[in-house]
Amino acid sequence: MTSKVSRDTLYECVNAVLQNSQDKKRKFLETIELQIGLKNYDPQKDKRFSGTVKYVST
Repeated sequence: MTSKVSRDTLYECVNAVLQNSQDKKRKFLETIELQIGLKNYDPQKDKRFSGTVKYVST
């Protein structure tokens, strides 16, 4: 399954999750996991894109 998500849509969704997290306090840390697939990319051969990205939160 392949689909493109715009940057604005991604930010909108993450901000909605953060807002709900602020509205309804829970006693555990909520995390968001995002998986990104690149076309014509073999992770066994090329390690340039490995790593993590931190989203600035409040």
